[in-house]
Amino acid sequence: MSEAIRKSTAETYENKEVVLDVKDLRVYYETPKGDVLAVDGIHFKLYEGETLGLVGESGCGKSTAAMGILQLITPPGRIVTGEVWLDGSNLLAMSEEELRQRRWTKLALIPQGAMNSLNPTMRISQQIRDVIETHEGKKRGDDIKQRILELFKMVGLPGRIYDMYPHELSGGMKQRVCIAMAIALDPMVIIADESTSALDVVVQRVVAQTMLRVKEALGVSMIMIGHDMGLMAQMVDRIAVMYAGHIVEIAGVEELFYKPGHPYSQLLIESVPSLTERKPLKITEGITHDPRNPPPGCIFQLRCPFVMDECRRVKPPIVEIRPHQQVACHLFKQQEDGSIIDVRDIATNP
Repeated sequence: MSEAIRKSTAETYENKEVVLDVKDLRVYYETPKGDVLAVDGIHFKLYEGETLGLVGESGCGKSTAAMGILQLITPPGRIVTGEVWLDGSNLLAMSEEELRQRRWTKLALIPQGAMNSLNPTMRISQQIRDVIETHEGKKRGDDIKQRILELFKMVGLPGRIYDMYPHELSGGMKQRVCIAMAIALDPMVIIADESTSALDVVVQRVVAQTMLRVKEALGVSMIMIGHDMGLMAQMVDRIAVMYAGHIVEIAGVEELFYKPGHPYSQLLIESVPSLTERKPLKITEGITHDPRNPPPGCIFQLRCPFVMDECRRVKPPIVEIRPHQQVACHLFKQQEDGSIIDVRDIATNP
């Protein structure tokens, strides 16, 4: 994992400031047959200078969570409840004008589809100029041009694209334009919503390296959303594993890849192909539940290989099984002395 194997998460975050605090965020989509519980009460913190990965299979609520944080949910979706604290303010309690002032300046988005996010009728320079001048007012032509060229340089783009249109750029270049727009006003937090998923593996690596370089240069905190566990291992500091609208585990990269706690996390890790050993493809058994009517108890019970009677009745609390590794699973029990045991160990070593 090269640089992905970082020092102990406990040591890394012991004295770090929390820059984004998401509490009990719920986002539902109305349908004629009931609400789809796309995000159903997630909690997590993002620390100063940290890159947090948000992973899970398609439809688990990753992008919906990002849109909920940014308050960009559109009907039939709605934010039911929650708090999103950034720079001392709850974003979910703000007016639209207050939110507009904080988007780009405090909290920015690198979207998934660059071609769908850029205006095809406007030159690249004008789109970035609009972002800057909307928040800072009109700028002199030479000043704004120099500022935009500096942004291009930071993300590895040639100055010649200044007067180009989006359709004249490659997919990787368009994605780097979106990165340049996201950092134009020096935000505190950047959310990258599957920013490399639509690219081929070579360009994917270039864009990923660009994001890391920019993040280190500016010292921003980042939430990176994606499916690729291998890419996450190389890019993030901690990983939040999401399943069916719930976060089931949050851990440092080293802890998650070598000692995953939740059964779903274990299945995700086992699905990563190996270059050194041949092994059969790991397939998760069972089917997902109806997102309008989740079962009582554990959200993963229908597909879990370790499901117990308790899992079908009681929703598991989130427990810290190791320093800064939190898991929502009945396999882990807290003892009277505060220690955590894995019930599978008891079963195999009575």
